[in-house]
Amino acid sequence: MKYTTHDTRHTTIILVSVVWFLVLVLGCDAFVRKFTRRPKKDNLPQEEMVLAPEEYKAKQATAEESYRQYFLFWQSWQDELIYALLERKSQKKQLDCAREAVKNLLEMRALLRQEKEGEFDRYLAQFRVLEKEINDDLYGNHIPANQRQAEMLRRNFFRDFSPQKIKKYLQ
Repeated sequence: MKYTTHDTRHTTIILVSVVWFLVLVLGCDAFVRKFTRRPKKDNLPQEEMVLAPEEYKAKQATAEESYRQYFLFWQSWQDELIYALLERKSQKKQLDCAREAVKNLLEMRALLRQEKEGEFDRYLAQFRVLEKEINDDLYGNHIPANQRQAEMLRRNFFRDFSPQKIKKYLQ
């Protein structure tokens, strides 16, 4: 039997068409996924979130630990104030440092017994005067004097109210 070019061409076209059809129908997963129906999201069951708050009780610090902590905060703010004055930082920076130092002094004062409050209040008044001096020094003319005052106050307060010396006067 002799094949003609017409028969060979016809057979090739049929064979390629069948293979192409099989690849499309069976072999292409993306094709199958494209034409499958997806479930509606509204019909899916909704899970309710259950939140059970837990309270973690913080360990209560003793008066000595709290005083030591506020003392360290005051010391770092006072050092920052002295540095800001030494480096002639902005007045806003100087005031922020002075206010934070005074804020920590007030926290320390709340932990003291009455017998030490009078002496502590004298230092607190001096720190507030320094804060006012910094606030009033708009042009930075008194920075060296304020720096000396801050260093002197730091040294004297450290001497008289360090945590080791004050622990017997805590509430």
